[in-house]
Amino acid sequence: MLEAKAEGRQPPEPSTEDRGAGGKVVDLMAALQKSVRKAQAARGEDAGDAEVHEMPTAKKKTAGKAPAKKTAKKSAAAKKPARRQRGT
Repeated sequence: MLEAKAEGRQPPEPSTEDRGAGGKVVDLMAALQKSVRKAQAARGEDAGDAEVHEMPTAKKKTAGKAPAKKTAKKSAAAKKPARRQRGT
């Protein structure tokens, strides 16, 4: 096929004989559930349905909130690194 394309010819058509019936389709969710049930049984846990609980909502505190503190500005001299003295 690569040689045909390199030479500018049409590649040969794939034969239908070589194709099998196809692969096996696996239900991944069913396999996972089966694995979980097996692991729970091995640990001696009840494999029943789980209970769902509502989570409490967080209360937002808006009143009485202090504003963010401002930082002091550094002077230009404080930002520059000190110069090294040459050979003494």
